Amino acid sequence: MANDDGAVQDEAEPASARIAAELRRRITTGALKPGDRVPSTRQIVREWGVAMATASKILAALRNEGLVEPVPGVGTVVTSGKRRRTARPEERRAEGAQAGQRRIAGRSDAEIFTDRIVRTATTIADAEGLAATTMRRIATDLDVATMALYRHVRGKNHLVTLMADAVFAEDRLPARPTGDWRAQLELVCRVQWSMYRRHPWLAQVVSLTRPLLAPNAIAHTEWTMRAVSGQGLDPLTMIHVAATMAGFVRGTAANLEREAEAEQDTGLTDDEWLRTQGNALAAAMHAGSFPLMAGLLARDDVDLSLDTLFEFGLQRTLDGIAPLCSDMR
Repeated sequence: MANDDGAVQDEAEPASARIAAELRRRITTGALKPGDRVPSTRQIVREWGVAMATASKILAALRNEGLVEPVPGVGTVVTSGKRRRTARPEERRAEGAQAGQRRIAGRSDAEIFTDRIVRTATTIADAEGLAATTMRRIATDLDVATMALYRHVRGKNHLVTLMADAVFAEDRLPARPTGDWRAQLELVCRVQWSMYRRHPWLAQVVSLTRPLLAPNAIAHTEWTMRAVSGQGLDPLTMIHVAATMAGFVRGTAANLEREAEAEQDTGLTDDEWLRTQGNALAAAMHAGSFPLMAGLLARDDVDLSLDTLFEFGLQRTLDGIAPLCSDMR
């Protein structure tokens, strides 16, 4: 069987090798330039009809060759040059010195390597989603055997918990909430929204009824309860307030990953996509069945996004909590 260049293709060659070769050809010929997004795992699955694991293997092979790299919030892109697979001697000495300093501070080599696993997994998840964050993929990026990871993490579920715990530790809340209860609830919600914005996959793993056994995530719940603890509320009401606020943020954030996936798959932002659908939307709206929506479509000052939904919903949720605290304000 001949390919587009006229070369004979071995039908027995694994699909992963054939697809990797095609993407490699696009990169080396300049069809995909440095900084261009390469097909995501989902696009590879759809275009070539392979399994998700195969798609992940293909991108891992190209990353191992230094041809592509994950960029958080963007996806996998063509690198500007071949990525070095080993550090220069002076870099290894610097890393060794840093590791020594961490050991002096009481951190073992095992703890340091576990942190590397978590950071690597988080980088992959940020760029390509949790589905692409496999143990094999992480091992490839770390240039270690897959089984080496299991000496530090028990499996994918344990790893995801460690990732979430690390994310919740990124933005430290004040030692104790002080001042107006509403301002404190707004603060913790904005901190959490910022976390979800940076890590869209996080909304998948946070549960209200089966909370993560992650100390830093639990600390957010405790802090939120303390924010309203001086308002004469009983403990059951306080935990419901904390869960309601966290649930609002998480519920809005659940759309972030789908939004990022759609942008990666189409190459269009939400605004750009909406403009491409302008004629179809106008036809649907002006059919007469949706007069209020049609009126909105005719305006040029309408701003509807996940950020505006968060802002509107946050204030309305706080308004709903206010009567519970009104006697003590």
